[in-house]
Amino acid sequence: MSDYPLWDLQRSLVQDRTFTDLTHAFHPGQPHFPAFPDEERGQIFDVAAGDGFRVHRYTIVGQWGTHVDPPSHFVDGARTLDQVPVEQMVLPLVVLDISERVRDDADAVVTLADVTAWEKQHGPLPGGSFVALRTDWSHRWPDPDAMSNHDADGVAHYPGWSREVLEHLVATVGITAIGHETTDTDPGSSTSRGDYGLELYLLGQDRWQVELLAHLDRVPAAGALVVATWPKPLGGSGFPARVFAIS
Repeated sequence: MSDYPLWDLQRSLVQDRTFTDLTHAFHPGQPHFPAFPDEERGQIFDVAAGDGFRVHRYTIVGQWGTHVDPPSHFVDGARTLDQVPVEQMVLPLVVLDISERVRDDADAVVTLADVTAWEKQHGPLPGGSFVALRTDWSHRWPDPDAMSNHDADGVAHYPGWSREVLEHLVATVGITAIGHETTDTDPGSSTSRGDYGLELYLLGQDRWQVELLAHLDRVPAAGALVVATWPKPLGGSGFPARVFAIS
């Protein structure tokens, strides 16, 4: 042991641990909410052209790629990105896995039975945690058509959360945030009707979320930590995030 306990803690965290990046690398042409414009990227300085350095200009909406939604994304006057404390960026990670059901039913949603099954195996869901919904939908990235999964009538079919589970996580468990692999909190059958009620509910409860997570199939259902970070735009309503798990 050294005279610096936090340095000892850091060594214990990185030794014999697995670090899993839960983030897609964003780029022009990637899947995104249909009302958003595509990314525009330009290079204004280039080492190969004789400049002393390389610099890109990125023009993106805040909700681009793997990104964080603070409460202000849906709720006027609610917390913005710069008001989310850094203490909330390192959290216990809970993974609710409905991927097998999704393989047979793209419209599947998580249920209280899934929560009960998780708790039967791992114990009570921890308060203050980050609860991620594993659907393996991220395996479809970066194909926009596969991600949206529209039928012949233009209705999207992709999995999502349910009101009963979100209410339980907020009111009973007291979670800090959620995450999922799809572009929306609500399932595709709802968003196709213009119904984003689940996202409105969650953000209205002063919780934040991360959308378009990746590689949830590589982390354990219980026992890992999640680290979610993002830039700090003043009054920001969303931004690409870098998220990873330590297990």
